[in-house]
Amino acid sequence: MNNLIVKDASQVVTCSGFAGKRDEEMSDLHIIENGTVVVTDGRITHVLRQSEPIPVNESEYQIIHAEGKAVLPGFVDSHTHFVFGGYREEEFSWRMRGDSYMEIMQRGGGIINTTKATRSASEEELFDLGMQRLDAMMKLGITTVEGKSGYGLDRETELKQLRVMRRLQQTHPMDIVATYLGAHAVSPEWKGKEDDFIDFQILEMLPHVAKEKLAECADVFCEKNVFTVEQSRRYLNAAKEQGFRLKIHADEMTSLGGAELAAELRCLSADHLLQVSDHGIRALVDAGVVATLLPLTAFSLREPYARSRTMIDAGCIVALATDFNPGSSFSASVPLLFALACIYMQLSPEEAVTAFTINGAAAIGRANWIGSIDVGKQGDLILLQFPSYKFLPYHVGMNIVDTVIKQGKQIVKN
Repeated sequence: MNNLIVKDASQVVTCSGFAGKRDEEMSDLHIIENGTVVVTDGRITHVLRQSEPIPVNESEYQIIHAEGKAVLPGFVDSHTHFVFGGYREEEFSWRMRGDSYMEIMQRGGGIINTTKATRSASEEELFDLGMQRLDAMMKLGITTVEGKSGYGLDRETELKQLRVMRRLQQTHPMDIVATYLGAHAVSPEWKGKEDDFIDFQILEMLPHVAKEKLAECADVFCEKNVFTVEQSRRYLNAAKEQGFRLKIHADEMTSLGGAELAAELRCLSADHLLQVSDHGIRALVDAGVVATLLPLTAFSLREPYARSRTMIDAGCIVALATDFNPGSSFSASVPLLFALACIYMQLSPEEAVTAFTINGAAAIGRANWIGSIDVGKQGDLILLQFPSYKFLPYHVGMNIVDTVIKQGKQIVKN
């Protein structure tokens, strides 16, 4: 049994709620000072104030004394590409000399470069690398991660990536939400036949992935010189018919209308949004689509950050994620994510915490189960080395996670 009591924490930062938050809700973390959390059989059963007695037999529980520490929900990283082969360090140096991401992609680098390496990697190699990356993420306080395919762009490799994620879900403590990103780019063998490639996705790949139950969500890179709005609409509509929840890479490099498409199709989330229009923001608000922002990517590409302040003030449900991948964001650094979000994107510390917990959970359709410290939810918790959540952006670039608890079991002690 995974029975655990976290006693007398300086702060229990509950982020209480069962749906994505917007407006002023993002600033209310529902903090309990000197609180206690009880997890029974892996689920939260009591969230107690200082004066309330603990209504269980403590001898049947592991006790963690949390004086001087803040307790938060486990972080939810709702956009990553963590299963891949090879690296793109040379492309990083090209970007530093002034080459753009799209210029590198158009001459055969970028996603296509990683596709070659991922195709040649064995399933065991990808599995071992995935284990290492998940271990590193967990030490940073991430307890649930979304992972995308998209580095195969063919039948065999896409399925290989998804099967690796399924194996990792079965063997690693991390919860993994798998997303099929078959329409991530057009491989050289399909160049100039983009509509045919979308047909291949619709007629062959989406039904196969659905039949094997290899992914919960489907995603597409809706971008100039990648997939048009109409191609993306066809792909996502077909994915919806196959039972997938929908996500979209939208308006990253150009304002193409990806956010509006996300709203039209009621996607779980629209991600990136560096170039989203005012109309696109309003559409996301009205449709209740989560705007998932990826500050590490903008930082690494030296692009302007997404207009997070505008989005929050307009009423968007804003989430943060790392976009961990081998090219545009070779980082899962939670400390850097919080620093960038607060210092450069003008989120308050409270908004940033909400964006990486309950709103991240909403972006993968799990806000009823994770992302907050509420009775009935899964017992995913982190303890910080310091007494307040405000140290997350304040202690710039430093991992201040002390302990990670997954389903009531302590799995990391830094």
